[in-house]
Amino acid sequence: MRVYVPASLELLAEWLSAGEVPWPAEPISPADEDEEAEYAALMTAADESAELIGGAGRRVVVVAEVASEGRPIPLRRVVAAHADVEDFTDPDDDLAWFATQELPELVGGA
Repeated sequence: MRVYVPASLELLAEWLSAGEVPWPAEPISPADEDEEAEYAALMTAADESAELIGGAGRRVVVVAEVASEGRPIPLRRVVAAHADVEDFTDPDDDLAWFATQELPELVGGA
């Protein structure tokens, strides 16, 4: 199952240090594997990220493939992250895609 976890750059840095992503209270998953459903899940998580950061900063969404629910997600299950390239101003803006090996650099620029 694919889950989209809303975050901030600061939270992502904490999770990278901890080696895991906490299981979200309300996980966001696409309704199916259709590209449109996945995009809708991504943008829902981006909206929640905007709420987390209070509207100022860069939205971050961590994407992971998990086998079971309710447990912390090991970093090896994270497949990518999406984030704004600069402080966001429009909730309809797309997020940039970051490979897992780019995540330390992404948070280093926080």
